[in-house]
Amino acid sequence: MEKTVLEYAIPAFILLMAIEYLYGIYTSRNTYQLNDSISSLSQGLISQAIALCSPFFQIEAYRWVFTQTHTLSAPTFWQTAWGWVLGFVIYDFFDYWLHRTSHVSAIFWSSHVVHHQSQRFNLSTGLRQESFYPIIGFVFFIPMALMGINPEQYAVTAIGILIYQFWIHTEHIGKLGWFDKIFSSPSNHRVHHAINEQYLDKNFGAMLIIWDRLFGTFKEETTACIYGTRNALNSWNPIYALFAVLMDLLQKIRKASSLSQRLGYLFKPPGWSPPKNTAPSFPMNDDITPASLYNPPYRRGGPIGAMTVFLLSAILTGLYVTEAETWLGVNQYLGLALIGLLFYWVGYLMEKPIR
Repeated sequence: MEKTVLEYAIPAFILLMAIEYLYGIYTSRNTYQLNDSISSLSQGLISQAIALCSPFFQIEAYRWVFTQTHTLSAPTFWQTAWGWVLGFVIYDFFDYWLHRTSHVSAIFWSSHVVHHQSQRFNLSTGLRQESFYPIIGFVFFIPMALMGINPEQYAVTAIGILIYQFWIHTEHIGKLGWFDKIFSSPSNHRVHHAINEQYLDKNFGAMLIIWDRLFGTFKEETTACIYGTRNALNSWNPIYALFAVLMDLLQKIRKASSLSQRLGYLFKPPGWSPPKNTAPSFPMNDDITPASLYNPPYRRGGPIGAMTVFLLSAILTGLYVTEAETWLGVNQYLGLALIGLLFYWVGYLMEKPIR
């Protein structure tokens, strides 16, 4: 089912990104930067490849709980029109709490951070999906299985809300009046991605913004947004981006002197340190401006070389996602390793060290 949806969605995504890019050029408000966009799209492709190798966390754990708790029958209400609508609302509610947790707990942030590392905000950012997010966050949706929402309906709901979020990653759509008060919109979501002090950890809603209004995390867009992360990644390498924050977190845990410190590093907010250690491992950057964004020169071959290798990697990843489901497990992981090497190469080509 997911493959069928993606077969139709991906061409639409590509078309809409092309339209957004051309519109930005036409209005002299281009929001795209090649290395940033390639990095974002690479994350999206890698996430699809990793999802193929982790079906337990994608759907099987949910299916197991559902079958164990509804062996004989499941509520038929969920199959009605109102049941589907309520299912979307319930999923969005649990997604709000997963998303909010991912910003206030370091271990969850380590898997979610890749979605925020883009320095630009455009439709390609919407495809910058987290590879390990479903693995660490699937438990938030298990209550839906206990309620009797069958796995197929759960999958459709999850894909539907994920696709919904694509269009809200743009700077070319302004405020939408009453729509902004109920739904997650481009204006609301720009705030969520911004690193301006007043915007930090706001507007977590995926489809509905009402949860933020109810639970005190809503912030209206009032000033221009600056994007990225407060602890800037400063790399276009998608493989490094996947593991950088997690490796830093594990390093701090290894050096911790007590169990309470280790648990603190894991579950307290990102950047937390014990009282005697006030210096975070990465200094917060409060002076980020568009002029200071990370943009080193390309290596030999330039943008054309990086784009060529990226397109090759994208084609091979598409073939892998289409065909590898029938492979033996070891072959799936070998294929995933090859894809990882290709995208590492893409990142390598996009950043020449400045001496």
